[in-house]
Parts: sequence; structure tokens; C-alpha cells
Amino acid sequence: MPDHKTTAIVQQYLDQLAGVSGTAPAEPIVRELLAGSLGRLHLLCATMLYRNYPRLTQPPLNLQPDEMLSAVAERMLKAMKSIRPGTVRQFFALANQHIRWELNDLARRLDKETVATEIHESRAAAPPPSDSSQLSDTARRILETIEALPADEREVFDLVRIQGMSHPDAAAVIGVSAKTVQRRLNRAVLLLSERLGDLKPPESAARP
Repeated sequence: MPDHKTTAIVQQYLDQLAGVSGTAPAEPIVRELLAGSLGRLHLLCATMLYRNYPRLTQPPLNLQPDEMLSAVAERMLKAMKSIRPGTVRQFFALANQHIRWELNDLARRLDKETVATEIHESRAAAPPPSDSSQLSDTARRILETIEALPADEREVFDLVRIQGMSHPDAAAVIGVSAKTVQRRLNRAVLLLSERLGDLKPPESAARP
């Protein structure tokens, strides 16, 4: 489904939600809203899963985008009982948030199960091996730094660099021009370079 059609459908249902009070009357509209945005939500789930959490697609979880989409839809149904996005941008920002939360929850659960299995097999609480599925301190710091970016810059960085959207697609979701997307992305990259500059290897270490 072309992006402009998805945008129009999503906004139509959001406008309907704005005139509804109470959770029961709103639920059918929310379900129609999720159905109308299914293609874009599936793309967001698949992109974030394969680019940022590929280990979750491997045993023992073997997670697939369709499973992710189902879990995220349930999260959105619950969230939208109290949260009513007014724009397409706000709706997809909420969806992105819940996609990240779902993947983070699954990753933490996998880490706990992995460590518990290792302890059971070794009969000793030894530290996990270097190839453990747990995130490294550096990876955690990078993710935290991305989360700490200003809202506009974080949103664009998430859509373009993490989820792999084109500038025009990201611009359509956010409701700005492609040039604005590029400017915000440039600012995000600059801020990340400043805040994570110490992670770069020193020049002396790079010399033979």
C-alpha cells in the first residue's frame, strides 16, 4: 500500500477517535486503525527485528515479524485505551516505542534464560562466556545515548538509521519535508559523535 494512502487512512481513524469518549466505543476504531496501518507496522517490526535484534530470530526463540506484529498490536490496543494520538506522526512514534519495548523485553527474557541454563549446567554461578547473548556495556551505552537525543532528532535517527526508511518515507510518517529529515539526521549524527567520541579507537592503536 502506497505510503500516502496509509497516512490518509491512519489520520481518518485518528480523527474518528478524537470524537469518541470511553474505551469500549473506541476499541473497534482502534482495531480498524491497526488493520489500516498493518503493512507499515509489519515493516517497522521486521526492520527493527532483523537490523537490531537478529539474535532473537535464532534458536531458541526463532522470532518472526508476524509474531512481533501480533504482540505489538496487543500492546497498542492496551495503550490506546488511555493514549489518543492526534496525528500520524504521534501514532507511529507510539508504535515505534512499543516495538522497542517488546523487543527489549524479549531480549532481557532470553538473557535471563541463557544465564540460568549456564548456571544449571555448570552447577556454579560463573560469569557468562564472552559470546553470551547479553548486550555489551558499549552497546548499552550506545542505545542509551540514542534514547537521550532530543525528540525530533531521535525520531528521525530511529526511522532512517535504525529502521532503514528512506528520507521521503520518514518525512511522510513525521509530516515534514525530506530536507528537514536530512537536517535532523545530521544533527543526530553530530550529537552522537560528540557524546560517543571516546569509543573511537585512538590513532596510535590503529597504526601497525
